Amino acid sequence: MTNRERVTMAIQFKKTDYIPYNASFNSGAHKNLVAYKGREYVNSINNHLTSAELNKPQVETKPGYYKDEFGVVWNKTGADRDIGVPDFWLIPDRESFETYEFPAVDEAYVRRTCEWLSSQSKSQFRGACIGFSLFERLWTMMGMENALSNMLLEPDLVHDALKKICEINLRKIDIAMEYDMDFFYFGDDWGQQKGLIMGPAHWNEFIRPYLGKMYARVRETGRFVAQHSCGDIRAIMDDLHALGLNVYQTFQPEIYGLDYADKLRGKIAIWGAISTQRDLPHKTPDEIRRITQDTLSRFKEGGGLIAAPTHSIPDDVPAENIVAMLDVLMNQ
Repeated sequence: MTNRERVTMAIQFKKTDYIPYNASFNSGAHKNLVAYKGREYVNSINNHLTSAELNKPQVETKPGYYKDEFGVVWNKTGADRDIGVPDFWLIPDRESFETYEFPAVDEAYVRRTCEWLSSQSKSQFRGACIGFSLFERLWTMMGMENALSNMLLEPDLVHDALKKICEINLRKIDIAMEYDMDFFYFGDDWGQQKGLIMGPAHWNEFIRPYLGKMYARVRETGRFVAQHSCGDIRAIMDDLHALGLNVYQTFQPEIYGLDYADKLRGKIAIWGAISTQRDLPHKTPDEIRRITQDTLSRFKEGGGLIAAPTHSIPDDVPAENIVAMLDVLMNQ
C-alpha cells in the first residue's frame, strides 16, 4: 500500500495497514532534531503528504522584515520568528480600501509550483495550499480589531474585501486543478481556545459564502478538500461538512478530546491529534510514546485519521520527544 493509497483510504474511513502520518517542524525544531539524530534520520521520516504553497514567497525588505504578495510587511524580529506580526494595516477603512490595488495572480509562479508538485512521487498524497486564505488575509490587511468591528459597522466593506480575496484564490485554484494532485488545502484560523473568534453567526455571514465557492471549485474536479484552523470550531463543523470538507486540520486533543472524533466519523476525517500545546513540549519521552500509541489505537479499525502534531513542531519541544513520537509513527 502506498502513502497515497493509505491517506485516501483513511479519509474515506477505511481500514489501512497502518495509520498514515505527517510531521512538520519550524526552523528551530528542525535544527534541533538534525543536531540530535542527524540529517539522515530526518530524511527517513516518510511523511505521507507532499504539499506546495501557492502564495508567493515573502521578500525581505530590511533585516527581520518581510513583505508578502499582498503587501503585508511581517515583523519577524520578535518572539515569533517564523510567522511574525504585521507591521502596519493596509486597508483599515473604506478610504484605504478604495485606493489599495489587490495583486494580480502570478500565473507563471503558480504553474511552476504546481508543475513541481505534480512531478513528485505519485506514491505520495499531493496537494496545493493557500495559507491565510480568507479571514486571516482580511485581518492581516485590515487589523484584527478593525476586521471584527467592521463586521458590525461596515459589513459591505468586509464583503467587498473578501470578494477580492476570494477571486484571487479561485484563480489560483483553477490553475492548480489543471495539474496532477490529490487535494487542496486552505489555511485560515477561526478558532480560539473556546469558540470562534467572530462567532458562528458572523462566520456564516462573512466566511461561509466565499469558502463554499472555493470548496466547490475543488470538489467539482474530484479532489479532496482539507481545511486548517487552530482552535475550537465545533460550532461550524456541521456547516463545513455541508460545504464538502473532507479533512479537518488541526485537531487539537486538548480542545476537543478524542471522543469528539467519534462524532465526526464517517463525515470529516481529522489531521493532527498529537498536541503541540499540551503534550509534546511538556511530557517525558515515555509519556509521548504512550500518548501517540493511544491516539493511533483509537483509529486502527475505522480510519479517519492522518496522525500528526497539531501544528508545525515549535523549537520548545525537546528533540527526545520528537523522536519518541516519530518512533511510534514510523514503527506501527
